[in-house]
Amino acid sequence: MTAAMGLPCLGIAAPVGIGKAAVASALFAGSRDGIVQRDDLVPNRRLHVGAVAAELPAVAPHLARFDSRNNRLMLAALEEIAEPIRAVIRRQGRDRIAVVLGTSTSGIAEGEAAYAARRNQGAWPAQFHYHQQEPGSLAKFVALTLKLTGPAYTIATACAASAKALASGRRLIRAGYADAAIVGGCDTLCRMTVGGFSVLEAMAQGLCNPFSVNRDGIVIGEAAAVFLMTHEPAEVLLLGVGESSDAHHVSAPDPQGRGAASAMRMALDEAELRADRIAYINLHGTGTPQNDLMEGKAVHALFGPTTACSSTKAITGHTLGAAGACEAAFLWLALSHAWNSERRLPPHVWDGVADPAIPPLALVEPGQCLAGAAGGEAMLSNSFAFGGSNVALVLGRSETTRT
Repeated sequence: MTAAMGLPCLGIAAPVGIGKAAVASALFAGSRDGIVQRDDLVPNRRLHVGAVAAELPAVAPHLARFDSRNNRLMLAALEEIAEPIRAVIRRQGRDRIAVVLGTSTSGIAEGEAAYAARRNQGAWPAQFHYHQQEPGSLAKFVALTLKLTGPAYTIATACAASAKALASGRRLIRAGYADAAIVGGCDTLCRMTVGGFSVLEAMAQGLCNPFSVNRDGIVIGEAAAVFLMTHEPAEVLLLGVGESSDAHHVSAPDPQGRGAASAMRMALDEAELRADRIAYINLHGTGTPQNDLMEGKAVHALFGPTTACSSTKAITGHTLGAAGACEAAFLWLALSHAWNSERRLPPHVWDGVADPAIPPLALVEPGQCLAGAAGGEAMLSNSFAFGGSNVALVLGRSETTRT
């Protein structure tokens, strides 16, 4: 497959744990242990959020101007693939490795704290630097940390950002600008984001309940997921990417899901796979009335009622700019023999009350595994963002065949 790109290793830090072992265990069990209640993000309101509880690595003193929770969470994910990164640096050189990452918050939480200090005390905190919160901080920080001199940039297209980072890293390698790329994304909790969605009346009153007739909004989460991408063979491959921009509305999706369907079709076409070769779909599945309805229509139209699918946002929360990479990481874990020898699928965690307005989907039950003999399964993940920015990714095992 001309589009295939190797994803030999993954680092991940999510509300359900840090590292592949912890995340895989919680993911396939459908654990909601990472969902907690907070009352410090929106005045006079207690909300559920997906929060990383573990202590995060420190930023090196010489990069203190980039010190933010966002960058520290990315460090936690990077630590898991530190040795493979060092190996590719030795093979390819520091100038031949790109860094493409997605985010939407960057270090806004540090900016919020600094502004509060200035308002209350009349001066900016000595440790505050604008680099902590500028959108491009993430990729620049990672490149400086790893001493890489190849292309490095951050994508900030809301909830599609880190899925687009995988697409962009692949383009750099295929165009000859890099021999490998560090791709993924990170987003962390901050008052601006949670408050913004609260003003839009998009926040769930309780837990995220995707595709239920009782769904009432999103739960925000935080996470970091990062891949090493190369043109060399690997067990898990990026087989296809579909990107569309329907520009239906600044914050509402096209109710018919035309842009979403277009992205999925393009990803399948590029992977040279029929829809019936997709073993599992990770739905964007935010739990908002409009998103789930349009996605249900689009997925049903392309894949029918029998392809296994689930939304994992009930487990992690909606990790915004990190969601595309985080959910691609869930595909990676599901496809990996080492981390999923039982061939389990991420369950769809909800109240079980289907919405009759949404066409029927084969939502994954707890404990469900891939059917049939082990082989070259392929899986798809959807990411849909404000403004109609849509991305679909197809990942598969190296033995996946075209049909």
